[in-house]
Amino acid sequence: MLLFAHDIIVPTSFNPNPNIPGHNRRLRRVFKGAVGALDGTLIHAVVPANKRDLYRSRGKGDCYQNVLAICDFNMMFTFVVAGWEGIAHDSRILSEALANPHAPFPLPPPDKYYLCDAAYANIRGFMAPYRNVRYWLGDFRRRRALTNKEKFNHAHAKLRNVIERAFGVLKARFPILKRMAPFSLVTQRNITLACFALHNFIRREGLRDEFFARYDEPNVSVRNNNAVVDNDEDEIPTHGTAADREYMTQLIWLFEFYFNSAALWSTSSAAEDRRGGPQTSDSFTSEKQTTPK
Repeated sequence: MLLFAHDIIVPTSFNPNPNIPGHNRRLRRVFKGAVGALDGTLIHAVVPANKRDLYRSRGKGDCYQNVLAICDFNMMFTFVVAGWEGIAHDSRILSEALANPHAPFPLPPPDKYYLCDAAYANIRGFMAPYRNVRYWLGDFRRRRALTNKEKFNHAHAKLRNVIERAFGVLKARFPILKRMAPFSLVTQRNITLACFALHNFIRREGLRDEFFARYDEPNVSVRNNNAVVDNDEDEIPTHGTAADREYMTQLIWLFEFYFNSAALWSTSSAAEDRRGGPQTSDSFTSEKQTTPK
């Protein structure tokens, strides 16, 4: 199964056609350098008593492994790092993945980037939202975006939501990810990778599937592992209307302002020095090498 995962979890094309399958095509034309979305998710783990403190998310409750993943805009996973302790911060997992010589990270070329949330640094190859500004789709449920930064964050969140929906499909299909069996930690990690691989196979083959159908809408968000349709008051206006043209013109201006701001890639030089410069790779899946057995 791990060989199968190596064959089916593969890096995305860094020159995606905005008309490829997937939603929010018009937003993808605004964020034209976006090649996917990146985030972490918690997978339930059964852990020996002497290691539970490392796997308890936020220090209490059940134990989890923290998994980093990238997906494209068709909800296909293109890179996965599994096996980290639940208390590990998302940004640390990404930093280690960038430096891992055994499974080189598929870093985008200079004009491309992954969309990520504010848990990650805003460096070359990764576009995070404005910090300390409303961001999550649920934040806009009762009050529409008002400021320029809120409008940018809202558009960013709508497009990045594809990774949340992909995780939603994954966990709805494979209940074991929400209540793991008591195997060794290495086996639990491998089960997780196998689930990601099967997710990709079903999507790639275009099979009729109730889980993808449930989450395959851009205004679906995931709350408590359930799909919820957001009645968004700040939806994109109807295509072709004057309001639509004004909205898209303003959004393009906001994107250009953000992208050209001095702060966007402010830490890129230091990050590239640590990684030995920009790289691209044909690698597919990364595993934490130090996972205890």
